[in-house]
Amino acid sequence: MGSTAGRRREFGSVRKLPSGRYQAAYWHLGERHVASSTFATKADAAAFLRRVSTEIHDERWTAPAASKATFGAFAREWLSHRTGLRPRTLELYDGLLNIHVLPTFGEVQLRQITTVAVRAWHAELNARHPSTAAKAYRLLRQILNQAVDDEILRRNPCRIKGAGTESSPRRPLISLDQADQLEAAMPSELRLSVTLAVWLGLRRGEILGLQRGDVDLVTCSVRVERASHELSGGQPELGPPKTEAGARTLHVPPQALKRIAQHLEAHVGRSEDSLLFSSSSGGLLRAGTFNRHWVRARRTVGLEQLHFHDLRHLHLTLVASTGASLAELMARAGHVSPRAALIYQHSTPERDQLIAERLGGLASTRELTEELPSIDSEIAHGSRTRPGLCSTCQGRLGLWTGTSIGAGDGNRTRVLSLGS
Repeated sequence: MGSTAGRRREFGSVRKLPSGRYQAAYWHLGERHVASSTFATKADAAAFLRRVSTEIHDERWTAPAASKATFGAFAREWLSHRTGLRPRTLELYDGLLNIHVLPTFGEVQLRQITTVAVRAWHAELNARHPSTAAKAYRLLRQILNQAVDDEILRRNPCRIKGAGTESSPRRPLISLDQADQLEAAMPSELRLSVTLAVWLGLRRGEILGLQRGDVDLVTCSVRVERASHELSGGQPELGPPKTEAGARTLHVPPQALKRIAQHLEAHVGRSEDSLLFSSSSGGLLRAGTFNRHWVRARRTVGLEQLHFHDLRHLHLTLVASTGASLAELMARAGHVSPRAALIYQHSTPERDQLIAERLGGLASTRELTEELPSIDSEIAHGSRTRPGLCSTCQGRLGLWTGTSIGAGDGNRTRVLSLGS
């Protein structure tokens, strides 16, 4: 066998240019690539090809043309391809890029972004806006991960442990008495919004997107199928809830059911698609209009630092205090990941005391109870015990009004858990 038959096939090709210098080229992934610079000798060109061959074998290769792309150009292309993003998320990403990321990295070539540069950028932003710094860092890391997947970068320079984790200050936890005061301070047509946030844990956008057809007084439930979304400078529009898990059906505690029925009677049109909260023209209520009333109400009761979202925090804390499992808490809240729900799975002295009391109840066979207030039983169209109510709701009405609907002795019944 001749020496040619046993010779290993060389990777790429080298040719001499009219200038006397040498050009190296090779094929990879169905595309021809030419070295970005020429070489003084044929040996130098061959050495370049050997390095490229090793990089390909070790899966460290990056495309020469793509590696010259600036971060700004790559980020814009990446964002334009994210067709599945919700409008608010797209607006958030665009704002983070323009305000916090592109001023530093926009004109820098992708391969020139170093971990040192990322660390300096993050440290400066984190000193001013910690929460924003975490969001911007996660976005930068996500974009550069795509560059790694596209084989433009060998590894992601975003390697700061914990930089993408937000550490928000603990929000205030108000009492139910304070929640009642806030409800009373709102205009009559908006008072139910506080009820829905406190007793159902709805987000503001979910509340403003509710329609009459979403409320079922027979099954004592509210269905969340949409939310009101409003981009900066734009008009509010109906769209899907914040998360995939946001579409859910929630059972209503009895103390909130009458308030919902009263609101429907006084402030909502008869059509199934009539909004529970609407503008003067009957359209979607703008977030700014709602916030003006909310700010006035919280100022009236001396809770000026309270966010409307803190009412949802109160609800989920109450749900967790009933002993709800993590899965139940996630379903109630419309959370996708356990991380958000775990915020509310904390122990409190009151909860520990309740556990001790329940343990005592196991020995004495006595129920631990907390009396519900007696309120009017007329929920729908003035009927005291509305026909068609499910057995659970009939029981709830009995507990609610002190009547003997279902089991009981006709006296005001004492119950332990929320909404039981």
